Amino acid sequence: MIPTAESRYNQWVREHYRFLLRSAWALTGSRALAEDVVQDCFTSAWRHRDQLRDASLARAWLFQIMRRHALRHLAPQQALVYDDAQAVGALEAQTSPQALDDQLDVVKALARIAPIHREVLVLYYFDDMPTAQMAEALDIAPGTVLSRLARARDALKAALAPPRPGAVDAASADARAAEPSASVIPLRKSL
Repeated sequence: MIPTAESRYNQWVREHYRFLLRSAWALTGSRALAEDVVQDCFTSAWRHRDQLRDASLARAWLFQIMRRHALRHLAPQQALVYDDAQAVGALEAQTSPQALDDQLDVVKALARIAPIHREVLVLYYFDDMPTAQMAEALDIAPGTVLSRLARARDALKAALAPPRPGAVDAASADARAAEPSASVIPLRKSL
């Protein structure tokens, strides 16, 4: 039996939806926005399916499309605001309260680092994507993937570190948290 266009599309969705949703959620910080991004991704991908050079690279190709749609949905000046209620709902299946707290800490820390760091961490650790495939998906050299991974690990470590006692009072911390740039750990340390 010859597969119909509808059956090929359904197979694509079955194979890649969860991966794309997790990645979009990590990039946007919102499950609702991630669902919109993934829908737009599949619409664009299906419309331009003839541009896929190699079927074995479909996941990387779809990730590139999803990433562009995620960046379009996020306004450049918009700060990433992570939806804690959705994170708790998604992680409630964990039995240990400590495991849940640890996972929420990681999710919150991921939301505080730069998007280029967040995406390599999600692809490498959550989606088990090899670095060569990550390079294809992100349209960068494999060496750049490794470099970004190293910087992303450092940024995540800094985001997970407890705040220094007495370093910032609560009022100024709240004021800085309201600023868009305060919610992202910078790529390089200031001199």
